[in-house]
Amino acid sequence: MIDLVLDWLTRDGKLLLSARIVRTFSYGFLSMILAIYLSFIGFDEILIGFILSATLVNSIIFNLFSSFFADRIGRKKVLIIYASLMGISGGIFFATENYFALIIAAFIGTINVTGSETGAFLSLEQAILPQTVKDNKKRNTIFGIYNMIGTFAMAGGILLASLPQIMQDTFDYSAIDSFKPLFAIYLLAGIVVVIIYFFFSKNIEVKKPLDSKSFSSNLSPKSKKIILKMSSLFALDSFAGGFVIQSIVAFWFFTKFGVDLTTLSMIFSIAGVLTAISFFFAAKIADKIGLINTMVFTHIPSNVLLILVAIAPTFHIALALYLARMSLSQMDVPTRQAYIVAVVEENERTAAAGITNTSRNIAQSISPSITGAIIHSLWFSAPFVIGGFLKIIYDVGIYASFRNTKPSHESD
Repeated sequence: MIDLVLDWLTRDGKLLLSARIVRTFSYGFLSMILAIYLSFIGFDEILIGFILSATLVNSIIFNLFSSFFADRIGRKKVLIIYASLMGISGGIFFATENYFALIIAAFIGTINVTGSETGAFLSLEQAILPQTVKDNKKRNTIFGIYNMIGTFAMAGGILLASLPQIMQDTFDYSAIDSFKPLFAIYLLAGIVVVIIYFFFSKNIEVKKPLDSKSFSSNLSPKSKKIILKMSSLFALDSFAGGFVIQSIVAFWFFTKFGVDLTTLSMIFSIAGVLTAISFFFAAKIADKIGLINTMVFTHIPSNVLLILVAIAPTFHIALALYLARMSLSQMDVPTRQAYIVAVVEENERTAAAGITNTSRNIAQSISPSITGAIIHSLWFSAPFVIGGFLKIIYDVGIYASFRNTKPSHESD
């Protein structure tokens, strides 16, 4: 049935979707438990913020590496390297609670704590996706599906975040030891992703070879102007998003309202399902009103809801506002990805995706450390307000800058 539904997608496309499912499933539980696990070890909010930032610095360096070298070394080889490091990182978290070892693991391991993928795999897969579609009319659809199945998988992984509490209640595991099986699962997920990538064909590689070793030559002057302007705006959006990454939001619910891990896993799993469903509608809406309009007109209401979460007087009101926000907040993701690869040439896609994702990751890597300090010394709910207002500024900026820059398939 799946083959019939995706008969317009190549074998490489289906392998890519499979790798994303395995990877994002493991991101789901890790994004939920990492900050809480670190607090059990004894780290304060500032140290936790530094480790979370280290996971985002990893994305910066790996995305830059992809932008410079992936199309020359080979996309398949680079993806296998990244997946191998993912498994190694899981092994380190499983084996030790040493702070410096965990910093190293966070730095090398493509660990995702944001609740939506921002890491090293994303830029390469984003560049590969259009080459796996047999019908260009399905381009918006494949980005919707790519994000939808990843988010459904992440929602399933989030449910597994209740495992530590089950291990403590049923088998008398200590608080720290009860988290260890999840890190072992993350290690196994990295191995499975490596195996999947080994089956990619040569068709995922860039078809038009790059003539120069210069990074800037990967983009034409026209594309460079568009991508650099986009990158500055995406950086603002991600800096704002870094204040409310999933690990921080889980920590906020856990600390402010005393929500246990089982309930948290249910909350974020439901949020993931709502987000996944929204990706389907995002592709449909974009086909009707355009990619930029879809990005902006769904994002602004979600950011108003984010601000309201901060002042919610009770857990149930905060939960309702948060879930409403999650049903809208990520609809700009597939539309943004589709827009980036649509406004540049095929041989520019890896560089374009790498530059824009790197700008996002640099900005987002700063926020968790600042958030830790804000929570520690200012107002516990301040990150929601700061993030929401900055994101609204981004929405206005992206609409003003790109509402008249149409992808070729929208201009036809």
